[in-house]
Amino acid sequence: MIATLIVSLAIFCISTSASVIPQQPLAPQSSPTWTPNPLPLVIWHGLGDNYKAEGLRSIGDLAQEINPGTFPYYVRLDADPSSDRKATYFGNLTLQVAKVCADLAAHPILSTAPAINAIGFSQGGQFIRAYVERCNKPPVANLITFGAQHNGISKFQNCAATDWVCQGAQALLKGNIWSQFVQNGVVPPQYFRDPADLEAYLEHSNFLADVNNERVSKNETYKQNLLKLEKFVMYLFSDDTVVLPKESSWFSDVNATTGEEIKLKDRPMYKKDWLGLKTLDEQHKLEFKIAEGGHMQLSDKLLEEVFKQYFTPKTKGH
Repeated sequence: MIATLIVSLAIFCISTSASVIPQQPLAPQSSPTWTPNPLPLVIWHGLGDNYKAEGLRSIGDLAQEINPGTFPYYVRLDADPSSDRKATYFGNLTLQVAKVCADLAAHPILSTAPAINAIGFSQGGQFIRAYVERCNKPPVANLITFGAQHNGISKFQNCAATDWVCQGAQALLKGNIWSQFVQNGVVPPQYFRDPADLEAYLEHSNFLADVNNERVSKNETYKQNLLKLEKFVMYLFSDDTVVLPKESSWFSDVNATTGEEIKLKDRPMYKKDWLGLKTLDEQHKLEFKIAEGGHMQLSDKLLEEVFKQYFTPKTKGH
């Protein structure tokens, strides 16, 4: 019963709209050579999606069309698509990121590339960033996130008056969100961050408080690895009602008293450069972008622009 209620809330909180709209699946391809061809592209999908989803594969197809020779790799936590989808709701994020680190480091193509490019969709955005911070082997050159919850989610959407399952699930998680069971086994609560209860968050958060370097003891490796990026581009969806607050996609915080947005540049994590974001910004490597529309409403036009601007191989001397 507890597991059923937790799934209900997980689906309600972030919504399976993190999935990319299905298109045609990607056809098999041969391995490219690396110079002067494009870098491999690693894609981490969002909540409720799976690595074999047609819409996700179509993005790799588009990347190949724009930059022929691109090798797309779709992050997976299980070879079975259904189990991979389940892992977006259940699992320990520390272990999941470690598995992806091991998989990429052992991949015969990715491990021999000079670097890789990476895209993270929805919660996959903060997860692929965690990959950069915690291992980064092979190293990421350009990191693009769409609708990520870089500063977590601070509240859940309201339940319908007669949706008793949703209301029961909300009551369950609100009372147990910092329990070891939830923090080690349910994915969305591991990036939950309530600005009105930061003490509990800093003490119990299994994932976000660590990868955001918010605790007293800072991990210098996280900062140094992010500083190796050539570009860190964060897209916020203008009409996002799934990510709460939507400005989390830009690392913004929320004032616990007034509810007003606290922009990244006004936060201690930027001013004290806990993750190297200030340094990246000063080097013109950190970009804040807006994608028009609701959560994960991506157009081929926008993706084409991203692939051309950030993933097209540079010519010699540039």
